Amino acid sequence: MVLKLYNTLSRKKEIFKPVKKNLVRMYVCGPTVNDVPHLGHARQQIVFDVLRKYLKFIGYEVKFVSNITDIEDKIINRARELNEDINVLTKRNCEAHMQDYKSIGVEKPDVQPFATKYIKEMIELVKILEKKRYTYVADDGIYFNISKFKNYGKLSGQKIENLETGRRVVGKKKNDFVLWKFSKPGEPFWKSPWGDGRPGWHIECSAMSKTILNLPLDIHGGGQDLIFPHHEDEIAQSEAGYGKKFANFWIHNGMVNVDKIKMSKSLGNFKTIRDILKNYRGEIIRYFVISTQYRSPIDFSGNSLEDAKNSYERLKNILSELKDDGKINKEYLEEFEETMNDDLNTPRALQVLWKLVRDEKTEGKLRTIKKMDEVFGLNLLKPEKTTFFWSRKSERFEDFQGKEKFEIPDEIKKLMKERGEARKNKDWKKSDELREKIHKLGFSVDDTNEGSRVRKI
Repeated sequence: MVLKLYNTLSRKKEIFKPVKKNLVRMYVCGPTVNDVPHLGHARQQIVFDVLRKYLKFIGYEVKFVSNITDIEDKIINRARELNEDINVLTKRNCEAHMQDYKSIGVEKPDVQPFATKYIKEMIELVKILEKKRYTYVADDGIYFNISKFKNYGKLSGQKIENLETGRRVVGKKKNDFVLWKFSKPGEPFWKSPWGDGRPGWHIECSAMSKTILNLPLDIHGGGQDLIFPHHEDEIAQSEAGYGKKFANFWIHNGMVNVDKIKMSKSLGNFKTIRDILKNYRGEIIRYFVISTQYRSPIDFSGNSLEDAKNSYERLKNILSELKDDGKINKEYLEEFEETMNDDLNTPRALQVLWKLVRDEKTEGKLRTIKKMDEVFGLNLLKPEKTTFFWSRKSERFEDFQGKEKFEIPDEIKKLMKERGEARKNKDWKKSDELREKIHKLGFSVDDTNEGSRVRKI
């Protein structure tokens, strides 16, 4: 069996082979830390975490790099909006990203470079491009002339003649992209041969991936929204500057919709990871994401998350009763690999797992499921932490399950009682604020019709 992945560059599934026999060098565009992470971040992080885990599962060593963009227009504008120091803003949001990714079971990258630590390498690449005459000076910075790169558009399918490159905007051609931005008063800046300024967004990943992993990359990934212009521009500047193919495989995950409408702050349907974690544990978010094939759009709704929650909890309950017979079922494991080898088809792989669970005659269930969960990352066989049940009817803790025993702190009891009153009065804002207080004290709350499950985090 061989792994086939859909390559955006060729627009077809291809047999995956890394440049070096047993080493996969993978670079995935990381977050711009102007705010806390949202559901789109969650999907991308989980998709590439599963890919990373599966590559290891089938025997590859993986060097995984994913950057942090800590200087960019969005960050500058957000800091100005909040009247906050940029370093304070980026530090706080970076911590939020790391904390929330951990909550959904995503492992940290092997290397996580910050853009501001690689300014020197970015300037060097711009100097190379300038020497090769791919650049020109405009009113606000140094630009890459896309008409000089003959293969521009090969990733996205865009044609230069359709991009209105003849129209000029602030001294540049419309679709040429900035490599180095001249700073305005009050903005962060670095010294360069062209004047004080900061790097353009696209140049960051080119310089960092080349420096850390060398070219060509085996895999470059990100969301479908990055195909154009971000990844198209990365290819142009990298291949023009370094004279090598930038990446062999381009892998992109599908977009996130909310109730069948594209998620957007302007539409008011924007969902952060921490919003969802108020009601659903990280494993349920993860189960929800991998229930859809990574290239397809995923539709978020209250019903879809409830379905994921019910499926996950039913699965956990069944597995808690399984006994280890010391065997592995090779037939089911091969079927699992076959589905995953078909462009990381996680929904079909989940079906294989459920088929195994329901097969009353087969042996080796526990260890086979454990192997599958090395890829899924759902903690299917991990013992539950102590769970306490707050009864809506009696307004007190009635029972708890689990092996670890400890007393519920009086502060938690008090907050749960206050929260119960708030929910009774349909004061959902106060209810959410109290949940957040409880979370900060080390407990999570999952609401049901009968009451609330309170778990130690």
